[in-house]
Amino acid sequence: MPRLEFQLEKTATGSRARAARFRTLHNEVLTPLFMPVGTHATVRGQRFDSILDSGSQVLLANTYHLLLRPGVEVFEKFKGLHNFMQWPRSVLTDSGGFQIFAMPNDRSMSEEGAKFLSYVDGKHILLTPEKSIETQKAIGSDIMMVLDQCVPSTVDKAEARAAMELSNRWALRSLAARGDSPQSMFAIVQGACYQKLRKESAAFLTAHPFDGFALGGLAVGESKQQREDTVEFAAALLPENLPRYLMGVGTPIDLLEAVHRGMDMFDCIIPTAHAEQGVAYTWKGKILLRRGVYKMSEEPIDRSCTCIACKQYSRAYLHHLIKTGEPLGRQLVGAHNIHFYHNLMSAMRLHILADTFAAFYASTREQLVASDGENPIKAPRVRENTKPMELGDYEVVVSGTGISRIRHMSSGETMHPVITPEQEAQELYVNQSRLLERAATQENLVLWDVGMGACANVMAAIKTFEEASAVGKTKARLHVISFEHDLDSLRLAIQHTDRFQYLRHGGPSSILETGEWASKKHSVEWKLMTGNFLELLEEALPPDIIFWDPYSTKTCRDFWCVENLKRIFDHAAERETPGATEFFTYSASTAVRASFLAAGFHVAQGQATGFKGQTTVALTEGALPWRRDTLLGKEWLERWERSDARFPLSLSGENETDLLEKVRLHPQFVTIH
Repeated sequence: MPRLEFQLEKTATGSRARAARFRTLHNEVLTPLFMPVGTHATVRGQRFDSILDSGSQVLLANTYHLLLRPGVEVFEKFKGLHNFMQWPRSVLTDSGGFQIFAMPNDRSMSEEGAKFLSYVDGKHILLTPEKSIETQKAIGSDIMMVLDQCVPSTVDKAEARAAMELSNRWALRSLAARGDSPQSMFAIVQGACYQKLRKESAAFLTAHPFDGFALGGLAVGESKQQREDTVEFAAALLPENLPRYLMGVGTPIDLLEAVHRGMDMFDCIIPTAHAEQGVAYTWKGKILLRRGVYKMSEEPIDRSCTCIACKQYSRAYLHHLIKTGEPLGRQLVGAHNIHFYHNLMSAMRLHILADTFAAFYASTREQLVASDGENPIKAPRVRENTKPMELGDYEVVVSGTGISRIRHMSSGETMHPVITPEQEAQELYVNQSRLLERAATQENLVLWDVGMGACANVMAAIKTFEEASAVGKTKARLHVISFEHDLDSLRLAIQHTDRFQYLRHGGPSSILETGEWASKKHSVEWKLMTGNFLELLEEALPPDIIFWDPYSTKTCRDFWCVENLKRIFDHAAERETPGATEFFTYSASTAVRASFLAAGFHVAQGQATGFKGQTTVALTEGALPWRRDTLLGKEWLERWERSDARFPLSLSGENETDLLEKVRLHPQFVTIH
């Protein structure tokens, strides 16, 4: 029988939003509920009296970190975490699955469990489902989470299935390990963004006597729309009479959207992590306290707020503390943010119970996403740009819809010719490359940007990385290496940042001036290698990801030839740590794909973009688990055999018959023959 005495009080009309209550070993809990993150048995920078006063009902602590320090023996001596940290209300403990996911270079996974190196003493530790639950029982948390294998939300279906099925088996072992403990236990529904897998996982887990269910594997690489669609689908699969917990999410608007879709419980580091940057959340959106506009402001963050920061201090004082890096600044702003999050959850609960949530949801969405609404960042005064629209062999062309692009006049080729440069860069290169997923799991990530042009691709990557880094979603140091022989396209675009606004960043100007740039806030560095890429490629660090955006085979045939693609393939194999290299490009021509195959790469179908129904992903063997569902197969091979363009592009140094055989006998097609 469930241990929480869960009572569903109301479901809103015109929404799936729910209000409920349940009782833990320490207190009654009202939902919707936000849980501040106290990873190491403390909410970073916050006093517990402040946390209590804000209305916190449950804190989240982390089994992985507490197992390593202070260790199980400490909790046994103090008879649990509550006595150890003097916290009178509930605690939920995460199992450690996400932390293990974030350190793939230091761990190995098996049916038995996850083996990893302790960051405390360097010893190997095997965390099994049984060990995780044994630790959580010693901690004495009110709600324990099963051990699961967390994988990025963007992995291929085969990898997502394997992780989901392993998590299901571990969930049953976790349940058995609980025994007769009075602590509650939640299972975790996995399956990435694949609805079929989420449905299978939910069906399996809900057949067993867990006390609640969580959605895991989100906010780790997917788009906002993908996350919301997955939450809406998966929430409907969970029992109405038990709590539903969305792990690791998010901003105020994320919480509103998830409650609207039927979720009850949330945790995230954002209230305190963003406080360190001077970001305060209010009913009118976020306030960026670092801005100079607040230097003389006598206003509190929010006049309607009763937190200590708003009752006692001005925006000017908080601005000063944040600018000088004083710990008190992030403490006060963090206290305000936690207070606001709880007020937001309380307001949602009241509107659900009053059956006015649908109207509240509609009226609040735009307010929560506003940024400095009272003091909007003023756009620079628009002046007519009288600078030339041409430079060297490049010109700015403007479409009938007002989209500006750079055109190479000699070849007639236009950069990002259909959709906006920013959109194509994000869709074709950044999202496809699983950049955030890899940045969350690797120590170092090397990105080659071949054909830098006006920097659309590289800036999309850097900005995406910076945004994820700001909320603690990256582990890697990102090394970006751009290759370009003619910088006039970038020089021209920078003269027209009113048309190419993605260039309003310190990186591109520094690249033009010095050939390098490094972020002062985030672990990213960017280097330009000027000259002929084919003469420079072996001098660069071997790549993990390649954005391949040179001109077409008509203009730059050498770039697409087997011999030079083979050089890249061989150089990628020289990485200090063997791994997976992926190569993304806009071309889907038969000859280009054949050239990749003849060079040794496996080849998969890339996503459509603009008018292109397909693009191409070339990859080394280590990346195969991510692309098995989209690898070129029998149908493509048969079309290739009939094609007039089946010959790989070559510098004529290799017999054409031999090249054709390399394609036919490629390991990718072994099972076909």
